[in-house]
Amino acid sequence: MRAMRAEVEALDISDTTANWVSALILEREIGDRIKALADLAHAPLFFGRLDFLHAPGADKAEGGEGEQFYIGRRHVHDGEGDPMVIDWRAPVSQPFYRASKKDPMDVGLRRRFGYTGGELTAYEDEHLTDPAEAEKGTASKLLQAEIERPRVGPMRDIVATIQPEQDEIVRAGLGGTVCVQGAPGTGKTAVGLHRVAYLLYAHRERLARTGTLVVGPNRSFLHYIEQVLPALGELEVKQATVDDLVARVAVRGEDSPAAAALKGDARMAEVLRRAVRSGVTMPGEPCVVVRGSRRWRIPAYELEELVQELLARDIRYEAARAALPQRIAHAVLVRMEAAGEAPDDRVQDAVARNAAVKATVKAVWPPVDPAKLVFRLLSDPAFLAEQAEGLLTAGEQQEILWAKPPRGPKSAQWSAADAVLVDEAADLVERTPSLGHVVLDEAQDLSPMQYRAVGRRCSTGSATVLGDLAQGTTPWATGSWPEALAHLGKPEGRIEELTAGFRVPREVIAYASRLLPAIAPGLVEATSVREAPGSLRIREVAGEELDAAVVAACREALTCEGSVGLIAADARIPALARAVAGAGIAHAALGTEPGAVEGSDAAGPRAPTADEAGEGPADPRLTLVPASLAKGLEYDYVVLDEPAAVVDAEPPTALPEAPQRTGLRRLYVALTRAVSGLTVIHAAPLPAELAAREPGPAGEPPGLRAG
Repeated sequence: MRAMRAEVEALDISDTTANWVSALILEREIGDRIKALADLAHAPLFFGRLDFLHAPGADKAEGGEGEQFYIGRRHVHDGEGDPMVIDWRAPVSQPFYRASKKDPMDVGLRRRFGYTGGELTAYEDEHLTDPAEAEKGTASKLLQAEIERPRVGPMRDIVATIQPEQDEIVRAGLGGTVCVQGAPGTGKTAVGLHRVAYLLYAHRERLARTGTLVVGPNRSFLHYIEQVLPALGELEVKQATVDDLVARVAVRGEDSPAAAALKGDARMAEVLRRAVRSGVTMPGEPCVVVRGSRRWRIPAYELEELVQELLARDIRYEAARAALPQRIAHAVLVRMEAAGEAPDDRVQDAVARNAAVKATVKAVWPPVDPAKLVFRLLSDPAFLAEQAEGLLTAGEQQEILWAKPPRGPKSAQWSAADAVLVDEAADLVERTPSLGHVVLDEAQDLSPMQYRAVGRRCSTGSATVLGDLAQGTTPWATGSWPEALAHLGKPEGRIEELTAGFRVPREVIAYASRLLPAIAPGLVEATSVREAPGSLRIREVAGEELDAAVVAACREALTCEGSVGLIAADARIPALARAVAGAGIAHAALGTEPGAVEGSDAAGPRAPTADEAGEGPADPRLTLVPASLAKGLEYDYVVLDEPAAVVDAEPPTALPEAPQRTGLRRLYVALTRAVSGLTVIHAAPLPAELAAREPGPAGEPPGLRAG
């Protein structure tokens, strides 16, 4: 690997390019190649080996010797160009993930390598065609150890532990959209990121032209996953939140839940379409074009026919506006030819730029500013009523109108939902450029209008949609994946379900699954391959002892190896931060721009000052996590403070049952962030949906029974 990098660094391109532009492009390509060949100290170059019974592609009936291939994160070759390590994405690597004793795929032996701190410490062999081995059926201990390895720092890749059902999704073709419904701990986020890496390997030239994008729920989440693709050698994939995508106006305000839900409703797309076209009027006067000594007259009825034709085509507003002067100019040219003249394309362009034609187009098809249009909709009751007739009730219109209209778009307190409306209007005016592939994670929380915003970024490409309906915690959370795919503009998308969990212990996921009948009745309960007795502890304390009990639980968790997350209702975080700091425990605080925890970093976790967090390491193992930001994150040990407070923190909405359901879903998210152990501390009674259980054995802590 070092030799490959040195070879690229030694390239001399001074006399190989025809001009300075080519030299700059080649220099950039070489720089990118050097970055891709960087050696990551704790990411081993290979993690597996395949011993084939026959050479790949050879006629098996002829016999002959097989070949041996090492499988790794990226391709490595020797000085002669012969491969030493095969990229995990190559077709020959596929049996490493899918071969089994029932279907060995011509693999005689599969070897897994175990590493500790980047050092090779173990290996494990599977003889897939040996009948004696086939009867054993033992699970891979190295695979289990890798899954249970402590979670410290950013998310890491799972390239060495991808399971057959995950690999099938990872290697799905670029042409179609895939939607993955994944229970907590099933690896859906990792599957989506590895799918990006695979597609960039299999379709590099195409995606290099069109681009790829990963869309996450917030900055903290993107910060958490940002190292996965670079570790796989992919450095050019962009990451953004939905708010980043639609940032055409500055967001400074906040909607009520009811208003936000209405603004995110799919009906608003038709309201905006009507509003954009509302300025188009039928011409009342002819258009008279003067060229030299001749006057060419296009009557009003013919102009109206041209306008009606463009409206019927339902093309983008600005594209139609640009086509109208050419249509008028063509009508003039027809008259010129009938009079014996021989005009060419230059004459048509000149006529289209004629002052009379420009004046007609401006009067009939005026320009539209998306922000000003949405501003008028939200501040002018009469205009909104006209555009929303038959779509929104009078009460719904009143809900989304600004109580006190601002003076203009620049002084408006735009909300996040307003920004999505502006983006929709902008797309109706001019087409949004499309990318080749978009990965949309935590998709269950998006509104129909947000789906549309993401969908137009991949209108000519494909998408990978990741989520869990049981974790939808917004008032407008997705009800079903077919509905979501329809809003995304990909109704033909394939829906896959991952139910086998690899991260959350069986006792913990079973306990959390008690909430499923109330929050997502149609979902299959997740299972877990990991059984960890004692991984779930539930402690009831007196109200005045709650903070101290939480601090004690954190201190106990910190005696074990790995990361610790203290999850609590958002309003409880400041008090818990003071309690933890007062106990001298170093900690970080997770926050984000809207409603951030005081003193937290919008980009994700940060190291607190000594005053805030007590003396300790610069990168503390304990992180305080508001329940609203816990989604998508994972910690080796989780201490959950007061489940009832998490449920009750949801604001009221137009639907009386929505806050309770959303609160229970947020609790479900919090319960399923643990990899090795979960401790629940409560003073208030547990939610009824969670507390229902069979009596545990004698001596078992209250609520511990979770099977």
